[in-house]
Amino acid sequence: MKATIVTIGDEILIGQIIDTNSGYIAKALDKIGVQTTEMLSISDDKNHILSTFKSLQNKVDLVIITGGLGPTKDDITKHTFCEYFDDVLVENKAVLYHVTELIESIFKRPITQMNRDQALVPSKCQILFNKIGTAPGMWMKKENTVYISLPGVPYEMKYLVNNEIIPKVVKEYERPYIIHKTILTYGQGESLVAERIEQWENNLPDFIKLAYLPNPGRVRLRLTARGSDQQLLEEAIAQNVESLTKLISDIIVGFDEDETIEVVIGRLLSQSKKTIATAESCTGGKIAQLLTAVPGASQYFRGSVVSYATDTKVSVLGVSQNTIDNFSVVSKEVAIEMAKGIKKLMKTDYAIATTGNAGPFKGDSDLTVGTVFIAVATPDNIVVEEFNFGQPREKVIDRTVNKAFEIVQKEILKNV
Repeated sequence: MKATIVTIGDEILIGQIIDTNSGYIAKALDKIGVQTTEMLSISDDKNHILSTFKSLQNKVDLVIITGGLGPTKDDITKHTFCEYFDDVLVENKAVLYHVTELIESIFKRPITQMNRDQALVPSKCQILFNKIGTAPGMWMKKENTVYISLPGVPYEMKYLVNNEIIPKVVKEYERPYIIHKTILTYGQGESLVAERIEQWENNLPDFIKLAYLPNPGRVRLRLTARGSDQQLLEEAIAQNVESLTKLISDIIVGFDEDETIEVVIGRLLSQSKKTIATAESCTGGKIAQLLTAVPGASQYFRGSVVSYATDTKVSVLGVSQNTIDNFSVVSKEVAIEMAKGIKKLMKTDYAIATTGNAGPFKGDSDLTVGTVFIAVATPDNIVVEEFNFGQPREKVIDRTVNKAFEIVQKEILKNV
């Protein structure tokens, strides 16, 4: 099965908001064997919407549209559906009852005509009931293509995808199996990883594809197998992952899409009943943000100090002014004292400290822009390393974060 995802909204085209809906829908479809071949963002213009619908007719099995289902005049998706399917809007009593209950019982105000109009739907459509919002989804078929309209509000879209669309597609369509396996590596760039596994990659069976997904300081390797025999696909993926692991076990930190290095570190700390804290300068709290994004992080993460200013390093973390004067605020000596300071302040087993010139201009140091020092305090010692991550600024910060995670994971493993 093939699908195209269409987002409707001028606010997306002018960059006012970022389209996150398409990625969520594509991931949900992929899990049930539906291949997304295209993602489109189009304007709130009737003729543009109609021409898009026509261009996709009979080219894909599903066209999933988000946006344009609100109660205001600029939301024209329902009216455009009616024109495309030669239909009219009718009031759906079940939807009207739900909207009335939501407005009057939850929001404690009388329902307006604009709210009532949310219950108007094309007479030929199948309703996808939206229990958490006022805009119902719509399912309509024309020849060989199903057109599905969803609200653009992310949490409402997600509800309808998970509770209406996915179960309906699974029930009504035969689909191939798509098996993914993601291997997360840290510490080596895409080209070096590719060189190390070139022969292995050349020997992959035709039904397994390898994709490189690089970020500064890390590379995800995604294996994808497609076919009709689920057991064969799963066994082939497992065998090839096992042979790959033997080649690059030194840089592998995880084996699943959602198993980031932060998740791995959290699991290691939880299992060993250890704690961690961060003292961040050039990374501005990003390490702490990623650590605390992991559910259950409160078991092992004690806190963070974003000591961006030099005097904060002295007054809060206890870094010696003499150390700063003698070695500069961007130095291994300051990184070490930052790590010691946060470890003592938060009473943790491990600590991460970062200090550097992220750029584009030099701060309180004369070192080259892109220079970073990362210190990791463990229960027994302190490890500190110097790097130059070049430019631009975003790259320096991302590579510093990823390298800090790589270092601390290796140190934790020494004590597990």
